[in-house]
Amino acid sequence: MKFEDACRIREIDRSETIDLVYKCKDGVLEEIQAGHQCPNWQEDDYEAIIARYEYELTNGGTAIGAYDKGKLVGFGVLAHRLRGKENNRLQVDLMHVTRAYRRQGIGSRILDALRQEAIEKGAKYLYISSTETESAVKFYFSCGASLTPEIDEELFEKEPYDIHMVKKL
Repeated sequence: MKFEDACRIREIDRSETIDLVYKCKDGVLEEIQAGHQCPNWQEDDYEAIIARYEYELTNGGTAIGAYDKGKLVGFGVLAHRLRGKENNRLQVDLMHVTRAYRRQGIGSRILDALRQEAIEKGAKYLYISSTETESAVKFYFSCGASLTPEIDEELFEKEPYDIHMVKKL
């Protein structure tokens, strides 16, 4: 995806039914029943996500999109800044697949493309600050991610409920 594709993020429907969420305590995931609907983004949400997208692309990050007949159905953004004690982790900053296209391998292909970009940029790991929903956490685990023993404090402060993971490249 290119910088000028940012407005296309409005084509994504992030809504979902959330039956279960996770909380990470002392390196162990605890399941919590949720049972609620997560609505699609509102305009303020889109504006914030688009601003993150534009910031990363302006500063050297990479965006990968998935399309169906010209419609954006999924995207992921690899952040520009190396993280971690050894500066060898690149963050998956944004990752979404529109509701009607989930569980078709689109997210896996986007994550694989982000993995390839991270390798080319010299990273050894992807750092993933995942929403705590069962669908997101299980997706990343199924792609080979694991809980990280080295939590990025800056990202944790931004999203304290997220599940922090790494994927070795």
